[in-house]
Amino acid sequence: MSIQGYNKAMNTHLTPFSALTPDIILNAMDSVGLQSDGRLLALNSYENRVYQVGIDNAVAVVTKFYRPNRWATAAILEEHAFIQELADNEIPVVPPLRLNDNKTLNEIDGFRFSVFPKQSGRVPEIEGREKLEWMGRFIARIHAIGALKPFQKRPTLNITNFGDEPRDYLLKHDFIPADLLNAYSSVIDHALDSVRRCFERAGKVRILRLHGDCYPGNILWTDDGPHFVDFDDSRMGPAIQDLWMLLSGDRAEMTLQLKHLLAGYQTFYDFNMRELHLLEALRTLRLIHYSAWIAKRWDDPAFPMAFPWFNTPRYWQDRIIELREQIALMEEEPLGSS
Repeated sequence: MSIQGYNKAMNTHLTPFSALTPDIILNAMDSVGLQSDGRLLALNSYENRVYQVGIDNAVAVVTKFYRPNRWATAAILEEHAFIQELADNEIPVVPPLRLNDNKTLNEIDGFRFSVFPKQSGRVPEIEGREKLEWMGRFIARIHAIGALKPFQKRPTLNITNFGDEPRDYLLKHDFIPADLLNAYSSVIDHALDSVRRCFERAGKVRILRLHGDCYPGNILWTDDGPHFVDFDDSRMGPAIQDLWMLLSGDRAEMTLQLKHLLAGYQTFYDFNMRELHLLEALRTLRLIHYSAWIAKRWDDPAFPMAFPWFNTPRYWQDRIIELREQIALMEEEPLGSS
């Protein structure tokens, strides 16, 4: 099946990852002119399947097999184009290799896949003024390019697709225990009302192309500084989305971290301080979306193995407490506003 044919069949055909055998992975490498030496190492990824593959007489590569039905082919290619645009502007990212007639996206046995150069580095601890300012500068450079034009095929982060729709999915598909359903339904509605008030207080803010999932696990740090290695969740959204996930600790600690991040950020790109009203609102949306993300993948055998605590009474009790805490935080003055 061609990539074009795959697009047409997306809504009616699902190729499970259980069909992704080592033979298919090795044949995929052969199909794009890379002769594997047979070494395969599965890397940490739940949404897609990612492997380090040894190559004869060459450096190993990393190949990503995309989850069927998640993204249209055009959306994946738009992600690839954005990464390449960043690389062309000397921003340290890792674009996919152009193989097999100069393509970044290929197909084998119903699976779409890309191949990336292996990027060395370590997952960093983002702490201290120097690293935070460095990260701020790095993200600002991404945003300066991201603001030049919008995505056409990838979505915008908003309350509907990160809040309302995930809530509706969870309530409709009976994931919440019956004795907790009323409490969860009430608190999630209250939380989303608070999110809407935060967006109202922020007013109209600039929407631009983002990394979208900017947490330390998607960063590799080398002696030359940070590299982003996964733009799979790239989408349109406010700049603060790529900053808040680097903050941790209590309010005083996060305030200082944010100060250093923005000091670096504003050397390359302006930051609208009204976006600080969105920080806890975006955290709340991510928490809601995360539960629905696991729920929607529950038929994938990798998910019950990786998240055995999901769909237990304790899990939903903790989510109720978590959302109550977020409601309180969204009523406070924004972080860094004083």
